[in-house]
Amino acid sequence: MKQSPTGYVTNRVLKINVGFLLNTGPGHIHNSQIDVPRVRVSDDLTLQYVRGPLRLSRTKEGILVQAKLRAGIDDECYRCLTPVEREVVVEMEELYAYHSFNAEFRIDDDAILDLGPLLRAEVVIATAQRVLCTADCKGLCPNCGANLNQDTCQCELDEIDPRLAALKNLLDTN
Repeated sequence: MKQSPTGYVTNRVLKINVGFLLNTGPGHIHNSQIDVPRVRVSDDLTLQYVRGPLRLSRTKEGILVQAKLRAGIDDECYRCLTPVEREVVVEMEELYAYHSFNAEFRIDDDAILDLGPLLRAEVVIATAQRVLCTADCKGLCPNCGANLNQDTCQCELDEIDPRLAALKNLLDTN
């Protein structure tokens, strides 16, 4: 596969010609494996790899796509913003309609099935969960922004957010 100067392969590798399956009629199945290196799925999503089994089943309405894919993503810790590499597993099961203009996922007359939009949607859902770099991540100092995992903060710990000063006054009077 040819890689671009940016280091990833084009998302055309996620476009599959299924004309052979459309011509066979309902009930036929095609099993294969996906093993794609760093690929830019869309403008906002680049995956380190995509691997796993793919099953394409011809139905009366079109092609049923079933897959359990592992994808490597670059994420960041939600406390300290440290880059984190992780793997997500996405299970896909979607009908790509043939000769239907109302379907979200469809196969046009060119018989090309584009896995990109479905893969992007599934990965975005799978990565909605926040991730930590370590279980005991201390995060960033809210005042100076220092990474408390690496540095000792020089901020005064007694500083109080002005919005909460009235609550401190209540504590001091008791």
